[in-house]
Amino acid sequence: MRILLLLLSVLLVACQPVTEPDLPSGVTALVDTIRQEVAPDKRVALFQPEVRPGKDDQLILTGKTNLPEAANRLRDGLRELGFTLADSLRILPDTEQLGDQTYGLVHLSVCNIRSRPAHSAELSTQATLGTPLRVYEQEGDWFLVQTPDGYLGWLDRGGFTSMTAREWSAWTLANRVVYLPDLGFALAEPDTDANPVSDLVAGNILESLGTEGNFTEVGFPDGRTGYLPTADLMPFRDWLQQPAPSPDQILTTASQHLGRPYMWGGTSGKAMDCSGFTKTVFFLNGLLLPRDASQQVHTGTPVEADTSLANLQPGDFLFFGRAPTSSTPEKITHVAIYMGGGRIIHAAERVQIQSLRPGDPDFAPGRLATFVRARRMLQKPDQAGIPFLHQIDLYTSSDIQ
Repeated sequence: MRILLLLLSVLLVACQPVTEPDLPSGVTALVDTIRQEVAPDKRVALFQPEVRPGKDDQLILTGKTNLPEAANRLRDGLRELGFTLADSLRILPDTEQLGDQTYGLVHLSVCNIRSRPAHSAELSTQATLGTPLRVYEQEGDWFLVQTPDGYLGWLDRGGFTSMTAREWSAWTLANRVVYLPDLGFALAEPDTDANPVSDLVAGNILESLGTEGNFTEVGFPDGRTGYLPTADLMPFRDWLQQPAPSPDQILTTASQHLGRPYMWGGTSGKAMDCSGFTKTVFFLNGLLLPRDASQQVHTGTPVEADTSLANLQPGDFLFFGRAPTSSTPEKITHVAIYMGGGRIIHAAERVQIQSLRPGDPDFAPGRLATFVRARRMLQKPDQAGIPFLHQIDLYTSSDIQ
């Protein structure tokens, strides 16, 4: 019996979880303080250091970040607390994995960027043909990338072309064009009956290789070539320099997407979620919005508005979700564009127009009940967190000075 009890005691001890020793005082607070300052939104900044106790006054520092200055702050702070470091913190991009190919260009009409390196993972966002990327690390056939709006996610090698900084710079200096129609195809020959090379959506960026009759030969980032009607293209420089859009222009672009299907994570004319819709509308008008509704709500300028919809103007963004209370924070889950007269256009099931006025046949009571606040997006947008594309270095390099 004694032997049996002893064996049971050993098994119980063996089954207890193994825990790391507690970190010394001040270390956790230092890491959390730096994280809150430099990476409060993990969707757009990567700060994942791991600190473990070592021998004596040594700490073992591992993990990864794409913020070198934050890494140096952490190292200096730990040393100021009196510790020596066994430092293996990886600074991204990981050139040991990637070599000098730390840039990329999307070479599909639309590519899918996921939350984890797997096709079964959540679709976080999308990027369209010609979108420049920063490439940070590789895991199998997947790459951690960052889009021009700062969004981080995993993209498989079939969606983009890896490039060195020199190759990416050469692309930004090439004679590029933008595809204007909503949907279409690049063709293998300058003939409307030719086979397709790729499908295209509005806003795709290609290289112009010359004209042949009424067609322009275009180049893809991965080396493919095709032909498009010249009338369907605009020089990229001219497209970048388009003036700030008016509310009417924004609403015209938005209305051109009516009926497009809703898709979580979608950010293109093929299918889109609510913030992907607003982001696409602004992109086609030369402006770069943050990716998600909960990020877009922090751009633009505030508008005093309530469910009476007073003070709203066409082109304003309306945000929906849960208003803050004394015990719960605000939570934004949806965004729409105000059209005037109580009507909104938004992606919900599909891109559609609905009313926030009781009594209208298309009244959406659930939306009105969850209205939280509004923002004016077209009043000096570049001073309110919505830069013009020509202000984004990844798109222009030396192209626009």
